[in-house]
Amino acid sequence: MTRVLAVSTAFPPHRYMQQEITDDLVSHLPAGADGGLLRRLHAGAGVETRHLALPLDRYRELGTFGETNRLFIDLATDLAAEAVERALVEAGVRPEEIDLVVSTTVTGIAAPSLEARVAARIGLRPDVKRMPLFGLGCAGGAAGLARVHDHLGVRPDATALLVSTELCSLTLQRTDLSAANLVAGSLFGDGAAALVAAGGGRDSTSTAPVRTAPAGPTVVATRSRLYPGTEHLLGWDVGEWGFRMVLGPELPELVRLHVTEEIESFLAEHDLKPTDVTAWICHPGGPRILDALTEELGLPDSALAVSRRALAATGNLSSASVLQILNDTLSDRPPAGTTGLMVALGPGFASELVLLAWEE
Repeated sequence: MTRVLAVSTAFPPHRYMQQEITDDLVSHLPAGADGGLLRRLHAGAGVETRHLALPLDRYRELGTFGETNRLFIDLATDLAAEAVERALVEAGVRPEEIDLVVSTTVTGIAAPSLEARVAARIGLRPDVKRMPLFGLGCAGGAAGLARVHDHLGVRPDATALLVSTELCSLTLQRTDLSAANLVAGSLFGDGAAALVAAGGGRDSTSTAPVRTAPAGPTVVATRSRLYPGTEHLLGWDVGEWGFRMVLGPELPELVRLHVTEEIESFLAEHDLKPTDVTAWICHPGGPRILDALTEELGLPDSALAVSRRALAATGNLSSASVLQILNDTLSDRPPAGTTGLMVALGPGFASELVLLAWEE
């Protein structure tokens, strides 16, 4: 059994209204570019505000991929440490009690990886087990929790930490007028999230700090799924320019055709139907993805309200979004007996599902 003890988020201090970001991008479009299309995409993204790693005017000065990636390492390390320190306090867990740390990101490259850079700063043990994940994209937060659950299944006395850090704004290609880049520029924001979890055999009285977080769920089961023949539809084209978005327009239809069936099959294994789930922790890939899930699963409009609010408030945070949404869900204190489902989609094309339960 895996018990979620706490989830916390951290955001850069630079927060902008969507209209401010839109106006800035339009004002620096290459000659002859269609500013009206960019404005329509931004207006329809379901995003109201976003946090950015840098002040808006700094993005005009960004140079090579190497320079941008060095910024990523410095800023992401600080943001990850902030989220982790907050989550540990809320969980009532000392840094030296962490046995495993899983980190996920897809918006920068770091070796040593981010969790290694954070470890000494926050006081993790030198013998802590590390599992850095890269390439899972928006599915990374859910996949990270699933890998934490795998570890705690064989180490029930252990305590684990998951940290997701994404600085999506540093990947934006300001001169790329492809539909994928324009859509990405309308959706993605920056932020970090951290989750602390413990195995069922961990002594709940073993820590001195007072736990301040609301009671979290247990992980019941997980499922990972690759959809063959879809590898070209989502990911990065990486070159001297940095990360260039690959985003196929077919994704909402793939969600309708395959992901909703995957969700129904997964739930059926546990004698559940979509209507039995009352806490949906869905990655906000965009309004069309959320609409497809709602319609195909026969859910009420309110079912994915937390995901839509998160999209409006912070944009799509890639792998950190599902952890942010879980944090928001915990703040509402779901009653005992609540069934939850975490859903995230990423490159592969792939889905990650995590079944959650708030115990009676």
